[in-house]
Formats: sequence, structure tokens, C-alpha cells
Amino acid sequence: MTETPPKANLGRPASNLPPLSLHIPEPRYRPGDTPDFGDIAIPAVDATPRPGEATKPDAMRDLCYGLVRVLDFDGQAKGQWDPKLTPDRLRAMLRYMMLVRAFDDRMFRAQRQGKTSFYMKSTGEEATSVASTMAIDRSDMCFPSYRQQGILIVRDYPLIQMMNQIYSNRGDHLLGRQLPIMYSAPEHGFFSISGNLATQYPQAVGWAMASASKGDSRIATVWCGEGSSAEGDFHSALTFATVYNAPVIFNVVNNQWAISSFSGFAGGERTTFAARAVGYGIAGLRVDGNDPLAVYAATQWAADRARTNNGPTLIEHFTYRSEGHSTSDDPSAYRPADEATAWPFGDPIARLAQHLETLGEWDGERQEALRKELDDLVKTTQKQSEKLGILGHGMHQPFETMFQDVFEEMPWHLKEQSKQMLAEQEAKFGPNWKPE
Repeated sequence: MTETPPKANLGRPASNLPPLSLHIPEPRYRPGDTPDFGDIAIPAVDATPRPGEATKPDAMRDLCYGLVRVLDFDGQAKGQWDPKLTPDRLRAMLRYMMLVRAFDDRMFRAQRQGKTSFYMKSTGEEATSVASTMAIDRSDMCFPSYRQQGILIVRDYPLIQMMNQIYSNRGDHLLGRQLPIMYSAPEHGFFSISGNLATQYPQAVGWAMASASKGDSRIATVWCGEGSSAEGDFHSALTFATVYNAPVIFNVVNNQWAISSFSGFAGGERTTFAARAVGYGIAGLRVDGNDPLAVYAATQWAADRARTNNGPTLIEHFTYRSEGHSTSDDPSAYRPADEATAWPFGDPIARLAQHLETLGEWDGERQEALRKELDDLVKTTQKQSEKLGILGHGMHQPFETMFQDVFEEMPWHLKEQSKQMLAEQEAKFGPNWKPE
């Protein structure tokens, strides 16, 4: 006789076990709290060793939990990671970061004045794009997220082109088809920005694999925020990179916050973001993202590693988003107003200026003169761009362009739609109507 199996105990907890529970990440500080980052371990400048570029990833595990530093808080550059840049190179880096900040401030105000619909600042994070870009070759391909305007500025992309894109005016070479700040400049080694999080990661790996398969010498560099590292595309990209030894640098800008959720929702409570490199068997570095020289040194190391067929590197830039996620965000709703000032690693622009002053190569008078020069440059450029129109003040591109550049040969149904809409436009506005 067949024995009847016992019935499963479905829907009832075992009496001898505690009930299961979920952990919901919660930031330590909310509005009204007094932030205190005193528990963040700040290692000495020379505490994190600089390995050779060919070092095997399994020998670098500790670097994922330390912090690469060069600039001490006294303004001195110290330790084996010091890239020993010339004063002229340091001043160029300072200028680029200050120009990014001046541009951000002006475009933020333009959005508040209703001249564009959207903007995102990178205040406090300028080093993660400026210093990184300065450390790679101009021929290398950059795959940015939406807070890396510093890449374009370092590569001398015209400010007016950036503004035209933000305003979607008649000077916008993207013809108003992209959201503001989602630039595209392949001729400057800058891949089109997408609003879909982390899609640039597998794209960067694919580009790097193609470069390697062609026997080229160019590498790819890609950025995302720590929140985006929870996306599936991020992990797919790391898998392909480690399997095929792709020449790519992965930058994770850990600025502590997504639009309203803190880094714990992406796994930041459990370990560092650099530690994700350990599981994939690739090199990982954790860097003080507010130290421009540390960012430069780590990126230079990773670039040399990739260019000599020693594989990809993941760099976590440990930094802080000083302002809102975007013009659509009110950070006072979810974090203390003074949290940014409590961040122990300071401001990257102030730290680099202090270093130059320590070298006797800079002073407050020159700092103020440069600030004014850059403010005037951005203001003058803004006036030139606004002569070409601003968002919401009429149509700035020929109507029929919305049907173009999708298919190599426009299909019949789009030809019919275009013809119909042009006829409606002529009936409404007359045969001589043109965009403003």
C-alpha cells in the first residue's frame, strides 16, 4: 500500500522559529536632525598602497575597503598616489571645475526663470568628472550619466552648444529631440546621455570590446551613480567585462543620495560599492571623490591598466551631492539642511585651490579674478544662446524634422503623416510660416 505523504505546512509559521522580517534601509539623519559623520573612517594619506598596474585583482581586495587619498587637509599632496602634476596642469584642473560650477549656477537660474524645463547640477562632485577626464586620452570614449557635464567642459566642447541643447532652440544640433542636459557629442568622445539608468554600462563594455577586437589602443570610461549600480545593466556589463577582459573603467559616483533615497537602498549599508569588483574578479579602488588629485591618480592607474591588457577597473568615488538631485527635487524634504556642510571631505574646488596656495602658485586674489572671469564668460554665452530661442517660446526647428533620422529610408506611413501635418500647418499658419 502506498503511504500518503504528509501535507505541507503552507501558510503557517513553524512554532519553534522566530517570524521572518525584512530590513528597510533608513538614513541616519532626516530633516531636523543634526548630522554627524564622525564615524566615517578617514585613513591617512599613505594608508592605501599603490599597486602595480598589472597586479592581480585578488591581491587588491583591501583597496576596495580603504580610501585612495593624495591631498591632506593641510593642502599638501602626499604619498605614493601623488600624480605630481605641474602647477599649470593643476591650474587648468581648477579652472575646469570652477567653469563647471559657474555653468551649473547659471543654468539652474535659467530653469527657475522658466527658460528651460530641467537641469541637474554637480556641485561638490566636479572632481569626479573633471579630474577623471583629464587623466585619460582625448581619443578615449566616455559614456556619461547625467551629472558629468565636466567631461564636455574638459574637452573644450562649446558652452553655447550645451546651452542650445538645454534650451532646445534653433541652434540645438539635436533638433530638440533630447531632454535638457542629455547631450550627445561623439566627435568629442562623448556618448549620448540616456535617462534610462545604467544603460551606458553595457554600451561602454561593448565599445571597449570592439576597440580591443580591432587591435585599437583606445579605452572606454563609464560613469553612474551609486543608485544605478543596483540596475541589472550594471551587473551584466561587469560580467562581460570580466569574461572578455574589456579595456574599460567603471566609475561609480557614490554621492550618498539618489533623488530621495539614500545609498543603503543600493546596498551601501552592507559594504562599499568598490567591493562589487571583488565578486567579479576585477580590480577595484575606493577613492576620496572630493580630492581631485586622488581621482586623477586612480583614473590614470586604471587607464594604464586597461591600455596594457590587464583588464577593467571599478572605481568608487566617495563623495557627496551638495545640492538637489535636479531642479525637480527638494532635498530639504528628506535630509538635514546642513548635512552638506558636515561632510568631512570638504569641497573639491576649495581643496585644490588650497593646494595651489600651499605651493605658492595661487592666492585669493587670483581665485576671485578667475571666478569673475568665468561668471562673465558663462553670462555672455548665455545671452548669445538665448538669441536663438528658449524652451517654450514657439517651435524652433522645422516641423518635418520630427519624422527624420529614425529610418535610413522613411517608410510610407511616416511620409503620409508628415505630408498631412505639413498641410495642417500651412492651413493654420499660412504658406510662409517658419520656426522662430
